[in-house]
Amino acid sequence: MVVVFVLVALLVVGVLVAANRYLWLRLFRDTTRAPGPARRIGAAVIAGGWVLAVGALVAERTGAPFWLQRVLAWPGFLWLALSIYLLLAVIAGEVVRPLLLRLLERRAAARRTGEAAEPSAAADAERITAGGAAPPKTSEASGASGASGASEARETSDPPEPGRPETDTPETDTPDTPDVLEAPDPAPGSGSPSPLALPSRRLFVSRVVAGAAAAAAVGTVGYGTYGVLSGPKVKRVTVPLAKLPRTAHGFRITVVSDIHLGPVLGRGFAQKVVDTVNSTQPDLIAVVGDLVDGSVKDLGPAAAPLSGLQARHGAYFVTGNHEYFSGAEQWVAEVRRLGLLPLENARTELPHFDLAGVNDVAGEDEGQGPDYAKALGDRDRSRACVLLAHQPVQIHDAVDHGVDLQLSGHTHGGQLWPGNLIAGAANPTLAGLERYGDTQLYVSRGAGAWGPPTRVGAPSDITVIELASRQA
Repeated sequence: MVVVFVLVALLVVGVLVAANRYLWLRLFRDTTRAPGPARRIGAAVIAGGWVLAVGALVAERTGAPFWLQRVLAWPGFLWLALSIYLLLAVIAGEVVRPLLLRLLERRAAARRTGEAAEPSAAADAERITAGGAAPPKTSEASGASGASGASEARETSDPPEPGRPETDTPETDTPDTPDVLEAPDPAPGSGSPSPLALPSRRLFVSRVVAGAAAAAAVGTVGYGTYGVLSGPKVKRVTVPLAKLPRTAHGFRITVVSDIHLGPVLGRGFAQKVVDTVNSTQPDLIAVVGDLVDGSVKDLGPAAAPLSGLQARHGAYFVTGNHEYFSGAEQWVAEVRRLGLLPLENARTELPHFDLAGVNDVAGEDEGQGPDYAKALGDRDRSRACVLLAHQPVQIHDAVDHGVDLQLSGHTHGGQLWPGNLIAGAANPTLAGLERYGDTQLYVSRGAGAWGPPTRVGAPSDITVIELASRQA
């Protein structure tokens, strides 16, 4: 097992090294003429970004001093997101690169063809000056005049080189130099024009593609970060339940998941979440895990606004996997102190349906995993039942225990595209409402973000589940 872990770790490191070398080649080496400060700065930026990113992850997991976590978190986590989209943009640029080169080559070829077909006026003037007469315009010129003109041209021009045949008209040199353009005509008296060296077509294309890739990556990460920091949007979903009595028709459950308070998202973000939840005027609030990334000591003040959650039938909480990274027992006690009601493999009977909650599967390592028998085993199955469970993979146990609706989070909807492909493969439902037999599953994309405070293709949400009675 240890050997497999080491091999996987080496493979991951190898892939990361290769990907970042590829980034450096395309963004810095291919856009410069020779080794110099730009290439060294590029290598330092890429290597330094990964040092900060790894440092941020390690500091969070090891419980490093909170000030250090905050110093490392912003640049380190944002570099993670930026490196993903830099790599994707540069790869996309490989498609554009040959097209741009081909376009420039065609334009250069067309320019050379035009120059060959239309001799410049300057060349004609040089011939006139050198020969003393304009070149003949027709093949029927006078023999005497032609002989006299030729004789005068031979007298005034330099003698021919040995072995080189004499010609009546000097040759015009038109070298094929696609990477050198002539400078504009100089001002009078400043001398003749000289060639001006410009970047080659290949270098020019590399700079254009690299610049576009960097701009696209920065823009994508910037927009995705703004979306997270501005707070989650409210979604509304109607869920019909066959066993729900008519008197409970329209009952509103506001679902909040994956807030991820930590060194990046703090007290101000928690207050935004609370204000948004309260604005939905819920009958019940369900906080379905991954509330925090850190200890109560560090994040207690950040979580304090949760005491302001308001709902007619209260606010309930179940653990997520990140609570077990952060001290689940302490956080269960803390949320209880803030006024939330933890459901640790427990059930409460509300007037119109049963509300149950189970621990996250990550708690199994601490002997605190989900216990469906304890939470659901002795309930009256003629009543509708709503289950709070952090991970969508818990749906299969919910089906076995006759649950009508499971509310979950955990996936973040993938958070950073194309992470949705990985999250979708690892979870039965990525986001939204789906049915499994007689049980329905709703998965929220979450209110916050883990790691990079950025979302791309998976906007954050707080969902209002409105229960509908089929008897109504």
